Amino acid sequence: MKNLRSIAKRSLVVLAVAAAAIQFVPVQRTNPPVDGEIPVPADVRAVLQQSCYDCHSNQTVWPWYSRVAPFSWLVVDDVREAREEMNFSTWTRLTPKEQAHYLREIRGEVEDGAMPPRLYLLPHPGSRLTAADRATLVAWTKSAGIEGER
Repeated sequence: MKNLRSIAKRSLVVLAVAAAAIQFVPVQRTNPPVDGEIPVPADVRAVLQQSCYDCHSNQTVWPWYSRVAPFSWLVVDDVREAREEMNFSTWTRLTPKEQAHYLREIRGEVEDGAMPPRLYLLPHPGSRLTAADRATLVAWTKSAGIEGER
């Protein structure tokens, strides 16, 4: 029994040292300059800022756990991927054809309930899209010329 306790104590020490050591692995939590914000009505902007900008813009509000490894690695990677997929802060760099493509994508994701992702909503329940928020975004994509089927 004494041997088992000794092994358990050593294991805890090793885990504590490893947890402390991984804190020194650098991650890049960046917010590059906003290049050209998407031109939208105020009600649409409010919904986008509430539910989309933390991942899909250069205006990310980095939560406290984005500074604690290994969570920091996941958060930074998720934001990087989301910005690569679509970034509202670089919207004006897109051609009209690309903008139309993204508007269709936004509409589909909103209608399907795929955005924001459920895993993101666990620590960010205020980002959940209400039925009214969804209607606002769908109406906006329609008014922007995305009337047809997806």
